[in-house]
Amino acid sequence: MPGFVLAQDQIDSIRGSTVTFKNFSLRLVAAAALLGLSGVSQAALTVYTTEASFNAAVMTPGTDTFDDLGTGNYLGTAPLSRTAGSYGYNVTSDIFTAGSGGDPWLSTNAATDVIVFDNFGAGVKAAGGLFFGSNFNGQFLAGQSVKVVATDASGSSSQTLVNTTTSTFLGFVSTGAMISLTVESVGTNVDVWPAVNNIVLASAVPEPETYALMLAGLGLVGFLARRRRA
Repeated sequence: MPGFVLAQDQIDSIRGSTVTFKNFSLRLVAAAALLGLSGVSQAALTVYTTEASFNAAVMTPGTDTFDDLGTGNYLGTAPLSRTAGSYGYNVTSDIFTAGSGGDPWLSTNAATDVIVFDNFGAGVKAAGGLFFGSNFNGQFLAGQSVKVVATDASGSSSQTLVNTTTSTFLGFVSTGAMISLTVESVGTNVDVWPAVNNIVLASAVPEPETYALMLAGLGLVGFLARRRRA
């Protein structure tokens, strides 16, 4: 049989198609690597029971000490617009300020009220603070329990703190945006009021696989850019 011979313009066309296919494939790989970040960053909550471990898992934390609110003040039920470092948020309840030794904290006007922290500013993926029980006058009450619930896009994590002190810390870190944090007394004990001090908000430290996917995607994008210039 006679040999099958391609004209030069056909060969050039095939080569061009091959290069185009390769570039398209590389673009798909780069896009997959970058889009994979969204899968890694699906919301999930991690609980931290010490401030040191919480701080190690976050970036640029900011703290609201409530020192500017004073003690013994009734602040009403309207949402309070507050800041913790560079992060804004709201706190809502029937708020009463209490404290000890010149250190103000938030409590409630009724023992059954729930303190709600929400409307967090952009980038807030972590929230924590000091949570404990107080008496009728808003003073610390030893040996009490409070419930703290954190909510993000993945759902909620409920934690009950027992035998609390004014140094009892609890923090939550999410791989997504934090939606709310609530604090309340446990059970039907009408003689214990929830109290909160030193609310901390922060962004989360990206997980190692997030960095790996990001670098892979950016590397492929840079490679494609160099090939295009060449």
